[in-house]
Amino acid sequence: MAGRMPILCQHDRVEPAHQRVDPRDDIIPTRNGESATVAKIILDVDDEKGVHGITFCAGIGWTLFYPMHLLHNNPCAAYFDPMYTIAALYHFARFDDPNALKPPLQELCLAQGVTGTLLLAREGVNGTIAGPSQAAVDIVLAHLRALPGCADLEHKIAHSDVPPFGKMKVRIKREIVTMGQPDVDPRASVGHYVAPADWNDLIGRDDVAVIDTRNDYEVAIGTFDGAIDPKTASFGEFPAWWEANKHRFHNKKIAMFCTGGIRCEKSTNYLLGQGVEDVFHLKGGILKYLEDVPAAQSTWQGSCFVFDNRVSVEHGLRPGPHLLCHGCRRPILPADTDRAGYEAGVSCHHCVDETTEDDKNRFRERQKQIGLMKRRKW
Repeated sequence: MAGRMPILCQHDRVEPAHQRVDPRDDIIPTRNGESATVAKIILDVDDEKGVHGITFCAGIGWTLFYPMHLLHNNPCAAYFDPMYTIAALYHFARFDDPNALKPPLQELCLAQGVTGTLLLAREGVNGTIAGPSQAAVDIVLAHLRALPGCADLEHKIAHSDVPPFGKMKVRIKREIVTMGQPDVDPRASVGHYVAPADWNDLIGRDDVAVIDTRNDYEVAIGTFDGAIDPKTASFGEFPAWWEANKHRFHNKKIAMFCTGGIRCEKSTNYLLGQGVEDVFHLKGGILKYLEDVPAAQSTWQGSCFVFDNRVSVEHGLRPGPHLLCHGCRRPILPADTDRAGYEAGVSCHHCVDETTEDDKNRFRERQKQIGLMKRRKW
């Protein structure tokens, strides 16, 4: 027998004032401290299938339904499917007129409720998107694969129970990842791809030098054992760093890695153009490694910075502990919010001395507007 069972859900910071559950006169506190009368949370229950869905209803005028899975067919062990599906992607292709590709792509993303950032350039597409369902993301991915030369576009999927992005942005750029080297063309040649399962063996060899091609603030929260940190503030600084340090790698094989793989497509092509013969890179980047390689067998230390509201991820692509300083866009730990120099949305211990008071006042005004917008949403 199937049925629908009303239950109570309280905000985790509010102590329930009663034990009785009756949606007709229950009051459920909301996040801004106010209340919505006649609020209901309804489980869709089947004696054979268990809890297979949950509906949220409130007197403030909204209704949401989410599917549910059960562990051991036990309602007490039920958990939500992740609310947001995230797809990280890139593909090098030739777009003669990227400006013409922008409007239909933007419109499709908006129609599907997909948010994130996609960069279009003559050399291809790069970005991360998130949707309210796998189906919505798949529709956008299908559109991208229909673009010229993009049939083989690959992507990596992750999930989050918080919105990874606030809105959708499709931007036209000179490069989909900025290196500033006009002769670099990953479509012509790249280094040898190394699968995550084979990466540990490669970087453990004495004749291999391992180089992290990411920015310094990314490397600071996690990297592979023994990896060299070029300490670059941007990817465009990598060629100059290589020119100044290439003598260190005489007779060495070079293994490179980055977040999702795109920077290594360019950096390995660049090294091949500089005459380096044995160049390797991690296929799918750190994200694929953390997804595929068990923590017990991993040589990764720390967290991996990601360019969305998750801020960082760990093994299994679980969200990491980091927050983002919106003053400098660096990752910080929750404990860092107690350090001198931290002001929400304005500064942290990294950047408090790097910005002017005018900068800080601008950031404070931005933070004020964000707060007002959030209160209007609730």
